[in-house]
Amino acid sequence: MAKYKRILLKLSGEALMGEQNYGIDTDRLIQYCEEVKAIAEMGIEVAVVIGGGNIYRGMQAASSGIDRVQGDHMGMLATMINGLAIQSGMESVGMKTRLLSAIKMEQIAEPFIRRRAVRHLEKGRIVIFGAGTGNPYFTTDTAASLRAIEIEADVILKGTRVDGIYTADPEKDTTATKYDRLSFADAISKNLNVMDMTAFTLCQENNVPIIVFDMNRPGNLKRVIAGEKVGTLVEA
Repeated sequence: MAKYKRILLKLSGEALMGEQNYGIDTDRLIQYCEEVKAIAEMGIEVAVVIGGGNIYRGMQAASSGIDRVQGDHMGMLATMINGLAIQSGMESVGMKTRLLSAIKMEQIAEPFIRRRAVRHLEKGRIVIFGAGTGNPYFTTDTAASLRAIEIEADVILKGTRVDGIYTADPEKDTTATKYDRLSFADAISKNLNVMDMTAFTLCQENNVPIIVFDMNRPGNLKRVIAGEKVGTLVEA
């Protein structure tokens, strides 16, 4: 029995790189699409927010002399490239999808309209939100929080390479231990980088729980939906 009915899945652009250094790894993309298909077939309504870090990061721009706002706009376009890839991948495994963009590009995607997005979800379509919030200075994590609140998602599932939130970076520190559950206040006081502060505060104020889990492990997404103890749950 599923614990959640409507979820927002946040994937980083880097997740799509797989073993590559940049770009999109098709095998990894299809793996993710199959995972999403498995839960969509259970009747779960799925929205996806994708980052753009595998192609371009607005933050890098500032250091390379490109104006921050221009850089962020480039980053938004990178998320649309990823969104198109996910849309293509989802459709190749037999799912119906809609790509919604926060900035207008009618030839490629529908503009983001909240009621329309909710209607797509109710009809069983996978909804992919691209172009972040449509504003510079806001990360795709913030976009994920905002969209989750707008569509009234039950939970944000943040798919990463690690299986939850640790006391330190487990890839660098072997003594790091994993948290099974955290309150928002704990995560802030312990200075754990679950999401950036803007994104995190939005979730806290609107009472949207976050689960950080390892998206690369086959079947994990389904386990999270079933309410099994996978990853780290952050809630009020």
